[in-house]
Amino acid sequence: MTAAASRTARLTPTVLLSLALVYVVWGSTYFGIKVAIGSLPPLGMLAVRFLLAGALLYAFLRWRGAPAPTVQEWRSSAAVGLLLLGGGTGLVTLAERDASSSVAAMVLAVSPLFAALFARLWGERTGGREWLGIGVGLLGIALLNIGELHATPLAAFLLILAPLCWTFGSQWSRHLPLPGGLMGSAAEMLAGGLILLLLSLGLGERWGTPTAASLWALAYLTVFGSLVAYSAYMYLVAHTRPALATSYAYVNPVVAVLLGVGLGGEHLTGLGWAALGVILTGVVLVAWPRREGASGTQASA
Repeated sequence: MTAAASRTARLTPTVLLSLALVYVVWGSTYFGIKVAIGSLPPLGMLAVRFLLAGALLYAFLRWRGAPAPTVQEWRSSAAVGLLLLGGGTGLVTLAERDASSSVAAMVLAVSPLFAALFARLWGERTGGREWLGIGVGLLGIALLNIGELHATPLAAFLLILAPLCWTFGSQWSRHLPLPGGLMGSAAEMLAGGLILLLLSLGLGERWGTPTAASLWALAYLTVFGSLVAYSAYMYLVAHTRPALATSYAYVNPVVAVLLGVGLGGEHLTGLGWAALGVILTGVVLVAWPRREGASGTQASA
């Protein structure tokens, strides 16, 4: 049985729980990042976040008797960590210096489209309803960007590059020899955190005196954004089709906008609120389970 065939099209309780965690928690991390980098260096903050989360998860799993990753698995984990955590999360964090948390989440909603395109490199297919859902979701993102939330050209470029790195790394990870279960998440966070630390040192980032708000945000990002939601996402990557695994990118803007407007003083026009309904329609089209006998289910389930 191929890797594609082993992934389910059914919304099992575990899949639903993982989706809920990724939808809600990652939607809130955009605002959390904005607060954290208020007094912490962007890449250095991420390095601490992922090294702490990875070390805690790794120590717990080893205590429970999980085998340590092999040399080959560490290499694969480093590649995935570089693309997802360095290129994906790292570029988003750098962009949020000059962009609102709402804009960051909205631009990243192109992730399902990139995921579907990259999945085809490995022979996986995307169904017609999924393409329709992706198109509807992107229409909602276009409507949101007509509003009053804007980013600088550099920040916009970083926000486009980030999902390219993230989705390519996600699809490639399905075909790499990674540690099994949660040990894969731990190894990727440790490797990615180390890469981010080296980048922070190489770029000469300086640490000042952090505010209490930044430290609380860092703690939230470490526990919920990394330990909980990242592990849930990697489960989805391994067990569901690409469009469903990345459908969080349509819900995250809803959560991010609500937090940005409610707590961060960001502004959203009436057109933007209407666009959120379009985005949620795209989510339903992407996430709705296929019929078991539908053409192409085995290739992309």
